[in-house]
Amino acid sequence: MKKVILIATALMLVSGISNAQQKSKITNIPHPTARPKLVVGIVVDQMRWDYLYRYYNRYTKGGLRRMLDLGFSCENTLINYIPSYTAVGHATIFTGSVPALHGIAGNNWVDQLTGKSMYCTDDSTVHSVGNESADGRMSPRNMLTTTITDELKMATNFQAKVIGVSLKDRASILPAGHSGEAYWLDDASGNFITSSYYTSELPAWVKSFNNKKRIEALITNEWNTLYPIGTYIASDTDDKKWEGSFPGEAAPVFPHNLKEIYGKRKSSFRQTPFGNTLTLEMAKAALISNSMGKDSVTDFLAINCASTDYVGHQFGPNSIEVEDTYLRLDKDLESLFKLLDSAVGKNQYTVFLSADHGAAHSIGFMQEHKLPADYWYEGPLQDTLNKVLTAKYKVANLVSSIMNYQVNYNLAIIDSMELDYKAIKESTVAFLQRQPGISFAVDMSFIGQAPLPEPLESMMKNGYNFKRSGGVQIILNPGWFETYAKTGTTHGTWNPYDTHIPLVWYGWGIKKGSTNKEVYMTDIAATVAGLLHIQMPNGCVGKVIEEVIR
Repeated sequence: MKKVILIATALMLVSGISNAQQKSKITNIPHPTARPKLVVGIVVDQMRWDYLYRYYNRYTKGGLRRMLDLGFSCENTLINYIPSYTAVGHATIFTGSVPALHGIAGNNWVDQLTGKSMYCTDDSTVHSVGNESADGRMSPRNMLTTTITDELKMATNFQAKVIGVSLKDRASILPAGHSGEAYWLDDASGNFITSSYYTSELPAWVKSFNNKKRIEALITNEWNTLYPIGTYIASDTDDKKWEGSFPGEAAPVFPHNLKEIYGKRKSSFRQTPFGNTLTLEMAKAALISNSMGKDSVTDFLAINCASTDYVGHQFGPNSIEVEDTYLRLDKDLESLFKLLDSAVGKNQYTVFLSADHGAAHSIGFMQEHKLPADYWYEGPLQDTLNKVLTAKYKVANLVSSIMNYQVNYNLAIIDSMELDYKAIKESTVAFLQRQPGISFAVDMSFIGQAPLPEPLESMMKNGYNFKRSGGVQIILNPGWFETYAKTGTTHGTWNPYDTHIPLVWYGWGIKKGSTNKEVYMTDIAATVAGLLHIQMPNGCVGKVIEEVIR
């Protein structure tokens, strides 16, 4: 009898195990220690969230629509700090932190302790590798926290391969973290370079890619529209006065003679969709040459498509050039995904696609349609403000600059003259609040006393780094932005057109679906950490987006 009971019990246990295994198989829940072979983080520069849907019907099924249709889209992803600039966006995505903590307070900023202007990735202790110019004197040392790529390195005992690729130095360096590799474009030579922070010599695969002289091939033909120009009904007409022209052009219209343009100014290549093509070809070379995703250790490929930003700045969001750039990027992404399928394996890699910031509509476009918008001129305003302060405090040039919509002061003079810094800021705020186009001016030392609506107060606090941010923050009226030209557009403000960004996930470990729940740029690194079962970056303030992960 006991033997029968034991046999029955054993059968029940086997059946239970089988059912559990079947249940795990059905729900496709990965083992707690399982990871994808490769994570690909794609940041599309200046990509507004609405571009996902403005051009949706024109995207291929294998590019952005593949991610949208088969992946998970966080439809209400917001930047939760200001200023909304490129370096800040990349640092925030990959650290899960904010400028107050990770220290990347702008593309450029003023060191408040020394008064010196700083570029986000400048590093005088290193030198260029791949050219002889100062373009390679860069590193991630100004970033104060770890990145998700650093955490992956540490979690794998530094066996994971981490590579960042972009036309821009900051957009490859910051995502690759302190422990990865980064490569960016040198305009003069048309080659990808790096710095001695990473290596003393360019790897053979980079030299091989550079030797192909891909730019020469990519500018052989004119830049004409991918499809008949009459089909670009999501955009304005071709010749608008608020669109910028290339060197030598009589008007900003198709076709654009790339050879002639490149001959006049090599950096103009960035302002074409073929800059994205070059970047993604370089990313493919990194993938294949380094056998990324080929072993049991998860690797990370960080890609920034920067030409969308350059084209947007020159032509504005409603231009045919911007639409054509996204349609071509979509095809380039389709090609990348096909390579990932074959080289790494379908469902063996995870991709997320987001943006570092969005962009405002061109001022001319807004005004033509009777919508509120205007230019804000910081230079003349600084001169007038200094005159006001000089008259009151009898000291000249108390304001050293207005940058990142912040007022920087000459603290050395204020200290040496024993002036009342708080009073100077109060005078500044009183003056600025009376100026056209300014909604708020706030002394950041007393932000709690300012009558600010949310989310402005939180965004200002998150973006304020005492050693790298100006003492007074300026908030412009919606539709207004700091002018650098009368054509194209820019970004940097708190408004949804600058801070509502796409966030789409696809591949290993990712559910199919979408959410309109409010999530933040800072949640991206936290979610990747949750997916990989590794520690969050050490300054991370984000949360795992639970709906994304299977």
